[in-house]
Amino acid sequence: MTPSNAPGPPTAVVVQNTRSGGPGRVGAWLREAGIGLEVLRPYEGEVLPRRLDSRPLLVLGGNFLPDDDERAPWLPATRHLVAQALDGGTPVLGICLGGQLLAQVAGGSVRARHGQPEFGSTQIRLRPEAADDPLLHGLGRAVPAIERHVDAITELPPGAAWLASSAACPHQAFRVGARAWGVQFHPEAEAHRIAGWDRERLALQGFDRDRLHTEAVADEGAAVSAWSVFTRRFAQVCARRP
Repeated sequence: MTPSNAPGPPTAVVVQNTRSGGPGRVGAWLREAGIGLEVLRPYEGEVLPRRLDSRPLLVLGGNFLPDDDERAPWLPATRHLVAQALDGGTPVLGICLGGQLLAQVAGGSVRARHGQPEFGSTQIRLRPEAADDPLLHGLGRAVPAIERHVDAITELPPGAAWLASSAACPHQAFRVGARAWGVQFHPEAEAHRIAGWDRERLALQGFDRDRLHTEAVADEGAAVSAWSVFTRRFAQVCARRP
């Protein structure tokens, strides 16, 4: 029998930065693995907690830089939570903006409109360092994931494990310490979402929306197979007490 005072499954704090940028299938996979989600939408005025109290942290994407405090005035509180998690060894997963924010808080660098923009399904190339990473090991040499960014991490934090790259963007995945991961790509994004992206804005970047959608649909099976495993492994990290 389980002792009555045994801790229950953890609930992760999720910082959603835009109306369209929810946790998607990553959220569904976490819930299936027994992790609760407290999704906070500070752009609607919801207040972020001052303390995590050992709760895991998930920071999602958005069309801001990590220190774009004027356009997104909740970012200082988000950075505070990331720093708190790093100090306490609390599990963190940062996606796109969230990954950039993790990199910056931990001592790395991010630049606006740096390098080649990436949109649509992209081959994420796992580096040798990923072979013993708790989340990425055994997923294969390259795995497709959806990208949507023009800003990029230019320097990883000191001591970070560099885990993945792509043809156009070197820093696609990294780990800080034992329990904090950042990714530039979007494991939560489903292929059908591309059909709703702005066609004209994509064309200005040199991309055809129909082609991006077709390629992402073709890659969807491989993406789900890999990123569902990745997410469930993160759930296992969240469930283990430090």
